[in-house]
Amino acid sequence: MSGHSKWATIKHKKGAADKARGKLFAKLIKQVEVAARSGGGDPEANPTLRTMFQKARDNSVPLDTIWKAVRRGTGEEEGVQYEAIQYEGYAPGGIAVYVETLTDNRNRTGPEIRTAFSKNGGQIAEPGAVSWQFERKGLLTVPASFSEDDVMLAALDSGAEDIALQGDHWQVTCAATDTMSVREGLVEAKIDVTSADLTMVASNVVNVETVEAARAVLRVIEALDDHDDVQEVYANFDISDEILAELS
Repeated sequence: MSGHSKWATIKHKKGAADKARGKLFAKLIKQVEVAARSGGGDPEANPTLRTMFQKARDNSVPLDTIWKAVRRGTGEEEGVQYEAIQYEGYAPGGIAVYVETLTDNRNRTGPEIRTAFSKNGGQIAEPGAVSWQFERKGLLTVPASFSEDDVMLAALDSGAEDIALQGDHWQVTCAATDTMSVREGLVEAKIDVTSADLTMVASNVVNVETVEAARAVLRVIEALDDHDDVQEVYANFDISDEILAELS
């Protein structure tokens, strides 16, 4: 989770979030479509779709666009068939990297992901090489302006497992299937939820201790993240705030 959270922070500081808005919309729509295909088009009966639906809404994807993606997923409207494929590998320093993609052509995506690793100092690995180090969780963020006691009470009462302060926000973690119920519990307690998403939490975190090492790791992460078929990149690194400041 550290690597994923820090990468999100870095992208925000670099101003990449606004520039990539169109790309983000495309990724979110794909996620909604695949969730509907795998679990049905009713968000109330499909927890993954419910989470992806809310994630798209939180990022201002128009409601009509989301429902069109749902209908493509259930076969009510024609569309491209996407396949979910995961890739695993290493960034410099032995950092474990887990990549989630949605593709309509695995013969194109696989070699391109391999190239993104190798051209930037990383190395692709066999399936299962690093995935055992990650666990699927729900991840919610709440502004740090809310008190720890209030956030903890509402979160734990709703089924959350832990809360932690990460910079200017509280990070709430829970079982993947509890993501939306925890979100609803926080909202009912009048606590703002900035985001609610599914993530992969690393069991062991590797500290990246120099600016040069951090740049080398992020070079691989950024190359993978920029690929059109990549939905998420997770890694088990942690970078101190001091090094982050130098990078930004």
